[in-house]
Amino acid sequence: MGRVRVRQHVNPLSQKYSSVMATPDWARIYEHPQQPLHLDIGCARGKFLLQIAQIQPHVNFLGVEIREALVMEANEIRDRLELSNLHFLFGNMNTSALVLFDSLPRPLTGVSIQFPDPWFKQRHSKRRVVQPELVQALAQFLAPDGQVFLQSDVETVALEMRDRFAENPHFKQSHSEIWLAENPLSVPTEREIACFKLGRPVFRVLFEKISENVFLKKG
Repeated sequence: MGRVRVRQHVNPLSQKYSSVMATPDWARIYEHPQQPLHLDIGCARGKFLLQIAQIQPHVNFLGVEIREALVMEANEIRDRLELSNLHFLFGNMNTSALVLFDSLPRPLTGVSIQFPDPWFKQRHSKRRVVQPELVQALAQFLAPDGQVFLQSDVETVALEMRDRFAENPHFKQSHSEIWLAENPLSVPTEREIACFKLGRPVFRVLFEKISENVFLKKG
């Protein structure tokens, strides 16, 4: 199958993407549903997940993407590679986070949001994926000590993502530096590779969920 041509930008607030995503039978999706589960939000063509799922077969990976054609293409490649620890879902995280998380076979152990659509104009800021509601949903369904990795080559977007997680009392930044110099994951994204070749900076931050016991003690 040839490379699917799709629009680069879609408005997540449009009526077309307002429906809550349908969730599958996870026992049929993953060969071992109780393995650690990593979610990549806005996975695009899924190349990052298609690589890392082969490197880490003892982790289940889930990619969510709002452009349906890319999801179909990624799942076809997944099938050809016979990866039983990877699945791609079409859906809008702005409308479906709680429904998706509540359906999962186990709490999330890791989340990545990498180079999300920046929606540069301030009047379009509500279209950005990292909204307070998503952060709170992740606080509810991420396992204690689970991690959230964020990166962007747009500093203002990276700052906004970082601030929204920092403002939530269930998360703490895992490093003292303002930005991480290296990607803690074992596979770079296509965008990350392109930035490296162009000499463009990438702004990265890693958060950990505060365990319930620690959180209660602090309260």
